[in-house]
Amino acid sequence: MRGIIYDGTETKLVDGLTLTDPGPRDVIVEIAAAGLCQSDLSYMSGIYPVPHPGVCGHEGAGVVVEVGSAVANVKPGDHVVISTLASCGMCGPCGEGRPTACRRTLGRSRKPFTTADGEEIHMFAATSAFAERTIVGDIQCVKIPKDVPLTSAALIGCGVVTGVGAVLNRARVQRGETAVVFGVGGVGLNVIQALRVAGSPTIIAVDTVPEKEELARQFGATHFINGLDEDVVGQVGAICPHHPKADRGWFNAGGVDWAFDCVAHPDVTWNALECLDWNGTVVVVGVASQTAEFRGLYSRLTQVERNLMGCRYGSISPHTDIPKIVEMYRRGELMLDELVSVSHPVEDWEKAKADLESGTVARGVITFGGT
Repeated sequence: MRGIIYDGTETKLVDGLTLTDPGPRDVIVEIAAAGLCQSDLSYMSGIYPVPHPGVCGHEGAGVVVEVGSAVANVKPGDHVVISTLASCGMCGPCGEGRPTACRRTLGRSRKPFTTADGEEIHMFAATSAFAERTIVGDIQCVKIPKDVPLTSAALIGCGVVTGVGAVLNRARVQRGETAVVFGVGGVGLNVIQALRVAGSPTIIAVDTVPEKEELARQFGATHFINGLDEDVVGQVGAICPHHPKADRGWFNAGGVDWAFDCVAHPDVTWNALECLDWNGTVVVVGVASQTAEFRGLYSRLTQVERNLMGCRYGSISPHTDIPKIVEMYRRGELMLDELVSVSHPVEDWEKAKADLESGTVARGVITFGGT
């Protein structure tokens, strides 16, 4: 079996992997397609403090081929989206429908893969989708209709739920509220289209790659700002002014109701906070290194009740939200097929990586034969 492994120094495609037998609540999935996103690049760069060597990939969809003795929610032949949330299903947050707060979902690892020379290999993000087959918990498998293309469905597993959930679950944006979105990658595009669905009349996309304007507008952006411009904050204020005669008012009034930071860079977070109107909120969706810091003015928060919040994985409950997203796609409310800029067979995974690093694609997908 082939898989893409990061060993702590380099990333390479290897053959000869074997997979452990499933436990009572395990599911073996034959991967059809897996999205490549910035989190994968971060893992391959050693930014994440998680074990290695490990089989990469965390955004996948495929077909169930084997299940453990206690699995009841899926069966062989089912098409599934894999959630990275290996939650326990029994703690307080899980019982309340908040599995992103389940302590079991962070800081744990298993080694179900073995190389041809007998070395046991870790999983990444409880998923390891960059392999011909992977093993996950039954709670991670969400059955989907077979008429949904697996290349598109793969992106639901991270980029789609993260962006859509940030808007509809974490922020709960209301019709008529305005927003700016920093970063027009796979997550940012899903933030944008969720804002469109939510009824936001002004959706400002910001990115340092001007060529992304067309994509941003296709998904619902009403305005686009080049992130390399000197006065991004001023341009946002001009689009959403405090008053027809003054872009900004007392305590920096004016600007948008919501700012979604899909980059997680100190300068971006600063700009996001500066773009807010009174009572506005920054939602940090992007993932930075564990030691990255940000700054801001206290005067932007107090007395005018601005807010700063984080969002993990769209604050979703996979078995509730993923089926909703699939149905929104089938009704034509959400675009999934358009997110797939290019597909590469696993042999050409380095081309997919280069595409992503270039910043010119929405999302690249790695495909596996035999499914």
